[in-house]
Amino acid sequence: MRNRTNHVPDLSYIGLDRARNIYFQLTPAELVEEALKRDEGVLADNGALAIDTGEFTGRSPKDRFIVEDEITKDTVWWGKVNIKFDADKFDALLQKVTDYLTGRDIFVRDSCACANEKYHIDIRVATETAYQNLFVHHLFLRPEVINISTNPEWTIIAAPGFKADPKVDGTRQHNFSIINFSKKIILIGGTGYTGEIKKGIFSVLNFILPHEKKVLSMHCSANTGPKGDTAIFFGLSGTGKTTLSADPDRNLIGDDEHGWSDYTIFNFEGGCYAKCVDLTAEKRAADIRGHTIWGAA
Repeated sequence: MRNRTNHVPDLSYIGLDRARNIYFQLTPAELVEEALKRDEGVLADNGALAIDTGEFTGRSPKDRFIVEDEITKDTVWWGKVNIKFDADKFDALLQKVTDYLTGRDIFVRDSCACANEKYHIDIRVATETAYQNLFVHHLFLRPEVINISTNPEWTIIAAPGFKADPKVDGTRQHNFSIINFSKKIILIGGTGYTGEIKKGIFSVLNFILPHEKKVLSMHCSANTGPKGDTAIFFGLSGTGKTTLSADPDRNLIGDDEHGWSDYTIFNFEGGCYAKCVDLTAEKRAADIRGHTIWGAA
């Protein structure tokens, strides 16, 4: 057991120091063991951990919000995609979520995004479930050295068991994913779909990189050829980007999210994000023929 006295970071800055046990930086094997012990999933016949995320098997775009504040009010393109959320409502909801996690076990992982050190950001993810933390281990970059004496640049809190009250909390329904650029916190609740964690950071980078770093953020896969040429594959989720980029004769950069600076193309993540729901050879071939386009850089 990894508890609060065993070399874990001080989580008082987000109100999670009141958790019953804090499991910090567990190995994949330990996380799988915890997930099975807590009935979060089962082992498939190939030994993989299989999870049923319940009500949500994908993201819920209409329930993704951005806190309107001094940073975002004149810089975010508000509308049906970027939905405003009140700062006071966020503070109240954050308090509710941390109160909900008080006395519960939580899983905490320090990781990072952006493979290029010039644009690197440190991330701390606190999750209610072991399988969410395992997802973070696989999808984000893993720092070689972890300094728990300082807080990371961004923090994500994911509590799938907490359900909001829309009438009180300002959400559309009981699930939510809210980005606060002033506090550098992403708050997720009411959904067990782990893609909300990854896409939350992608949304953050979509704001930071073009706005502050002059880097184009892209939803794409990318690989390189033997002569150093780079191919970029654009397309909607599930249309074949991962399949096309996994060319055995080319080196994979990444399969979903990248930055294009004035001198390089770099992966945001440390893992791949292949979709498996209803996956068949026939459907994948049709997706590739009908939707995915690519270009060379």
